[in-house]
Amino acid sequence: MSSASLSLPLPTLPAWRRGLRRSLGHRGLVIGSVILALIALAALLAPWLSPHDPYAQDVTQRMIPPAWYAKGSWEHLLGTDKLGRDYLSRLLYGARVSLFIGLATALISGLIGTTMGVLAGYYGGRVDAVVSYIITTRLALPVVLVALATAALVGGSLKVVIVLLGLLLWDRFAIVTRSATQQLRDAEFIAAAKALGASTPYILLRELLPNLMSALTVVATLEMAHAILLEATLSFLGLGVQPPTPSWGLMVAEGKAYMFFQPWVIVIPGVVLAVLVLGINLVGDGLRDVTAPDGRN
Repeated sequence: MSSASLSLPLPTLPAWRRGLRRSLGHRGLVIGSVILALIALAALLAPWLSPHDPYAQDVTQRMIPPAWYAKGSWEHLLGTDKLGRDYLSRLLYGARVSLFIGLATALISGLIGTTMGVLAGYYGGRVDAVVSYIITTRLALPVVLVALATAALVGGSLKVVIVLLGLLLWDRFAIVTRSATQQLRDAEFIAAAKALGASTPYILLRELLPNLMSALTVVATLEMAHAILLEATLSFLGLGVQPPTPSWGLMVAEGKAYMFFQPWVIVIPGVVLAVLVLGINLVGDGLRDVTAPDGRN
């Protein structure tokens, strides 16, 4: 073989294939994605997977244990609650509530925090000072206590929980986007866009924002998990999603009176909630590693 043939450059893989290879090579990202996909699929197919109506009550069938118990029944695979409602059906529909709250909260808080962070990082000066003051004020407020107090005053409901959490969990978006924007505002592609006469909205939306998407995706996954846990906390205390809407936090609250005699009533929704949060955190951690410039694993 000649030296000329040895000096030929090797073919390079497209960017999307390199990204896919790195993603599939990250064990945590793969496991988290599988967990999240299974729960999301179960939530979407809940009307077809649920063996019973999640709202149907039958006091003659109350507190039936899961099928693996001696007195269990395969008709109710995960048993029934204190009102005779099928636990598996309520668990499947509860996944819809948790995922919807997590996604909606991440969307609302992401819009608020990203807007504030981009404006503060791009303009600097007084705008940055005002936004930094607002962020500092928000960080001084304990999220759980503020959420509890507000929900107690306004009243708990699905809409109240989503709006409340969306207005409380924007600070991480603002901090990350502010820092990233400060690093990118003097980049060459921003200077080139200004030289070509591009307007400020065009620069922010078409040039700057796409370069922030990887960081925003990681923050969004973390805030989804945070929002789901806070919703479960509020529902457990009776200030979140109200019955008879299926909610995993509410299921734990309704079963706490039986926890010493039938522990499965709180173990089952508690374990599923923990698995969902674990899956989201694994996805967020994996995306952070895969999108990092040094490609750490």
